[in-house]
Amino acid sequence: MRPIRVLLADDQQLLRTGFKLVLGTEPDLDIVGEATDGAEAVEMARRLLPDVVLMDVRMPRRDGVTATRDIVAQKLPVRVLILTTFDLDDYVVGALRAGASGFLAKDVPAEELVAAIRTVAAGEAVVGPRILKRLLDRFATLLPDPAAEFPNQLASLTDREREVLIQVAKGLSNAEIAAALTVSETTVKTHVGHMLTKLGLRDRVQAVVLAYETGLVRPGSA
Repeated sequence: MRPIRVLLADDQQLLRTGFKLVLGTEPDLDIVGEATDGAEAVEMARRLLPDVVLMDVRMPRRDGVTATRDIVAQKLPVRVLILTTFDLDDYVVGALRAGASGFLAKDVPAEELVAAIRTVAAGEAVVGPRILKRLLDRFATLLPDPAAEFPNQLASLTDREREVLIQVAKGLSNAEIAAALTVSETTVKTHVGHMLTKLGLRDRVQAVVLAYETGLVRPGSA
């Protein structure tokens, strides 16, 4: 199998050098380019078509959220992994809404960064739903009134698909959902796939965001 093609997008050369040192030791990862700002990241993503972009949030000319949104809007076969300072960054939820496949703290251990790149390249979300819940708790003011009517955008889901979405938003894996609902893991995987397709979502991360945004799950309820 060919190596996973990675584009680094960060305005700090020292950080890019550090990432290269970490990723360069992995035989299945190939760094195909370095972007120093968001606009350059979008142009290089379009030209090089990397499998994964490691995207900093705060960059000149175009921030990481806007750059992510532009890459997703162009329907490029490119997935974005946001890099952020967890305690200070107020853009993570926006990045996930924009279509990022997840996020990592910049000081994440090297083995976790490598594993995350492989996970995202395989089409999965790398951010743990429980971590995402912590963010959504912090940004609870962005969420709808819990007394609001059931959102129309979830009306296409069956009762079981809606139940699976709730479990996904609570941070459960497919195996844990299968145990909770007393069904097979294969059945859960099928329900998740149908749910994502009906809602027009890329992955579980966006599903968790939608579950909170629509009020299907509220902060502190999981």
